[in-house]
Amino acid sequence: MTTNTTPQSEKNRVLIFDTTLRDGEQSPGATMTLNEKIEIASLLDEMGVDIIEAGFPIASDGDFEAVTEIAKAAPNTVICGLARASFGDIDRCWDAVKNAKRPRIHTFIGTSPLHREFQVQLDRDEMAQKIHDTVSYARNLCDNVQWSPMDATRTEDDYLARVCEIAIKAGATTINIPDTVGYTAPRESADIIRMLLERVPGMDEITIATHCHNDLGMATANALAAVEAGARQIECTINGLGERAGNTALEEVVMAMRVRQDIFPYHNSIDTTKIMQASRLVSTVSGFPVQFNKAIVGKNAFAHESGIHQDGMLKHAGTFEIMRPEDIGLAETSLVMGKHSGRAALRSKLENLGYSLGDNQLIDVFVRFKELADRKKEVFDDDLIALMTDSETNTANDHFQVKSLRVVCGTEGPQTADLSMKAGEETHSVSATGDGPVDAVFNAIKMVFPHEAKLALYQVHAVTGGTDAQATVTVRMEEEGKIVTGQSSDTDTVVASAKAYVNALNKLIVRRQKKAPAALT
Repeated sequence: MTTNTTPQSEKNRVLIFDTTLRDGEQSPGATMTLNEKIEIASLLDEMGVDIIEAGFPIASDGDFEAVTEIAKAAPNTVICGLARASFGDIDRCWDAVKNAKRPRIHTFIGTSPLHREFQVQLDRDEMAQKIHDTVSYARNLCDNVQWSPMDATRTEDDYLARVCEIAIKAGATTINIPDTVGYTAPRESADIIRMLLERVPGMDEITIATHCHNDLGMATANALAAVEAGARQIECTINGLGERAGNTALEEVVMAMRVRQDIFPYHNSIDTTKIMQASRLVSTVSGFPVQFNKAIVGKNAFAHESGIHQDGMLKHAGTFEIMRPEDIGLAETSLVMGKHSGRAALRSKLENLGYSLGDNQLIDVFVRFKELADRKKEVFDDDLIALMTDSETNTANDHFQVKSLRVVCGTEGPQTADLSMKAGEETHSVSATGDGPVDAVFNAIKMVFPHEAKLALYQVHAVTGGTDAQATVTVRMEEEGKIVTGQSSDTDTVVASAKAYVNALNKLIVRRQKKAPAALT
């Protein structure tokens, strides 16, 4: 790995703006609960993210509450809320972020010809006036104002330069250049930044940001090219989560700058050893698994199967690895875990995997670990990750809990499920049939809790190899525009399915209680 010899001046500092909780949550099915958002925000704050875009306060009461609570829970970072170019949006945004130690208002409007004509229906002069009025209004409320010309990369150069100048004169302290639809390419991304620096008075006195989507698979490259041209803030998400094909991945730009200091002589404040922890947390909360070959955080990112690669790794890790696993929070050594392993070994192993447990939580996880170890000869890293995921998503405080389950299946029907399930303070025992064991289980759960939620996704993923492997089941349900995701793991796929379904129902109950309107997209 290249050694960092670049002087760490403010000129070379790149701010990391994380929008996992706003743009990332806009991924269909990635809706997060308040507690989950606070947990993610706390970790982002701890790992050194400079700005957290906590949500879109006008979108719903739930979003407003989340931004308000995150503003209190993350003491170090700037807390930002998103607002359209309207006084009502900006007021709502300010009400949500004003109690943060370092608040920011981020307001935007679509400036490309398509957006001017079809979305906002304003001509150039009308839009220019609206930008001046709304940015000025935001600056009177907050001294940290970010402005974005949405779809900037498809906006004419002359008009883009004009509106950026207006926003700066109105008080914007950060100008963000979004590639909203993932349309641009690296050279063009850099050219736009250079053009603005050359043509817009005051552009060199504010922070220039880049926000890239990954529709053509170039989000990370486009963001880094913008930085080379003069941008000093990258907007990104954990695991590249986001609408359509996602956003620039935080882990990719951060590690690119760290590994290739020779060509990217920039620095940031991210504690990279927390990257894997953040990746797993966001994957668990969103229900979006990380693809195995995902850069930096994928399961195979540090795996070597080829004989030539394995031979090289045994001789010197640098032959086939450009960064160390421990740089992103993965363990360098491996402890074999089994039924004879003790709590100290389990705690050490989980810490190496990026989990920090309190004593009470360790006791609960250790019991689950022993139960798993009795069913498996060897417990692998991925088994422990699945165990932690299951522990985090299924709590004793849930309204619904699976107490016991017995299924009858095979070539001769009917397939039957006998279920004992706790609902509130009562335990119900029911039997149901279905088209297969999973269908029978889900029908039995519906008998305990009748509902009309649509099953939008049922996904099974084998955690490790072998017939004794754990299965992680993900269930996504939709009811009246509300989308919830449940997840659970077990060596019995049907049991994991039941627990995942119930986990989703518990989240659905919470969403019903809030009765928040659907978020804007």
